[in-house]
Amino acid sequence: MVAVDSQEHEQISEALEIEQLDVNLFRSKTLYLPFRSRGVFGGQVISQSLVAATSCVDTAYSLHCYFLLSASAAVPIVYHVDRVRDGRSYVTRSVRAVQRGRTVFIMMCSFQIPEPRQPTFQFPMPLGVPPPDACDSIESLYEKAFRQARDEKVKELWRITLEERMRSPIEAKIAGVREPTDGTPIFMYWYKARNTPRRYDPAFQKCILSYISDSQFMSGIRRTLAILHRGYDSDAKVVMQTSLDHNITFYDDDFDCGDWILYVVISERAASGRGSVHGRMYTPSGTLVAICNQEGLMRVDIPSSKL
Repeated sequence: MVAVDSQEHEQISEALEIEQLDVNLFRSKTLYLPFRSRGVFGGQVISQSLVAATSCVDTAYSLHCYFLLSASAAVPIVYHVDRVRDGRSYVTRSVRAVQRGRTVFIMMCSFQIPEPRQPTFQFPMPLGVPPPDACDSIESLYEKAFRQARDEKVKELWRITLEERMRSPIEAKIAGVREPTDGTPIFMYWYKARNTPRRYDPAFQKCILSYISDSQFMSGIRRTLAILHRGYDSDAKVVMQTSLDHNITFYDDDFDCGDWILYVVISERAASGRGSVHGRMYTPSGTLVAICNQEGLMRVDIPSSKL
């Protein structure tokens, strides 16, 4: 057993907290650099940017963003909010994340006055998804990999990865993988914010959901390649992986990230060193609350004999 149970989880409110410097100017308080990552966790930059934009207007309905440079965890990020448009039903804001004088991230987000009387429909939640209580936590899988590792260097990598996951403000469970015979695999996860002291307002719930949206998301590209190309996946090596762009559209204000959220992920295409992933986020009762898309750079070193 890895001795990590006594470590405190980071609170999601702390991970998203920013300091207001001026009317439209904000600064990060904490930044999270994942183990073996090139830069700060993208979900944190997205969510902090949305917190900054939401501080200037009400709850968002969509956001579109680009990752331009890897952000360092050693220097605060400054968020510049630009009031692009103020309409009667729709409002638009842009956020520019700056570090050491360089723009590392940009986001355009839109806000809408809800129109509950309009007709609705949704893509249904997958049938037969096991409930969170019946699913293994990601930590348990990492711990199993740690215990089974024979090489000391590999064992140490799994130990650090496990400790990092245990400190995360987000709890995650594996809900399964489905491999349709006529399509690409579907990956399903349950997520929730750990130990939330209260139910946050809808605007902040969307900021938390934005943080969750980048968790295990881009790995769907790598995992899809491994499943569809079993002939060489054991010899292939990912030499570079980073997010390029990310977008979220919110369709509901009545959800709680302190409860479980089902994330259904599919990677639809990979080519030319890039890949795309698509995700749908559901409440346990089956309401589709958000739709996410991301494109990422994914360079894989494949032995020439396998090509």
